Amino acid sequence: MNNVTTRPIYQGRMLRLNIELAELPNGRRCELEIVHHPGGAAVVVLDNARRVCLLRQYRHAASDWLWELPAGKLEPGEPAEQTARRELQEEAGVQAAEWRSLGQMHSSPGVFTEVIHLYFAHDLAYTQQQLGADELLEVHWIEGTKALSWASDGTISDAKTLIGLYRAAAAGLI
Repeated sequence: MNNVTTRPIYQGRMLRLNIELAELPNGRRCELEIVHHPGGAAVVVLDNARRVCLLRQYRHAASDWLWELPAGKLEPGEPAEQTARRELQEEAGVQAAEWRSLGQMHSSPGVFTEVIHLYFAHDLAYTQQQLGADELLEVHWIEGTKALSWASDGTISDAKTLIGLYRAAAAGLI
C-alpha cells in the first residue's frame, strides 16, 4: 500500500488500533481499521513416544477452554525462534534441542498485522513451568494421530494450532 494516513484510536500494552486511510494497488482509497500486533511464535513439540504437547487453555475472548500449541507474543527485539523456545519452557516446562521452521501464518490479515512464526521441536528435556498471572492452562501430551484427528473433527479450533499440526504432518514429522 502507498500513501497511508493514520489516525490512532487506542494504544495498549499488547496492541495498537488505527484508522488508516490507505491507497490500494488499484488506486482506490479506503478507510481501514487495523490492529497492530508485534507477532508471535508457536511450536509443535513431539516427544519420543510421538506425542504432541497441547495446552488446554482458558481463553476469555472465546469464553471457553481451547486446545493450543505452546505459543506467545514476540518481545521487542526478540527473534521468533527465541520466543518459541521461551514460551515452550514457560508454558509446558520443556526445552528442545532440535528445532525446525514450519513457516509463518497471518492470523487475520483483514484487520491484524500479526504474523505467527511456526516451529517444530523435539529431543526434549523437562524443566519447570513459569506461568504468567493471566495464564490458566493444563499441559497434555496427545498421540500425534489423535491430535490430527482433533484438528480434522473440530475439537481443535485455534488457527495457529491447526496450521502448525497440518504443516508438521505434511512434512512427515507427526
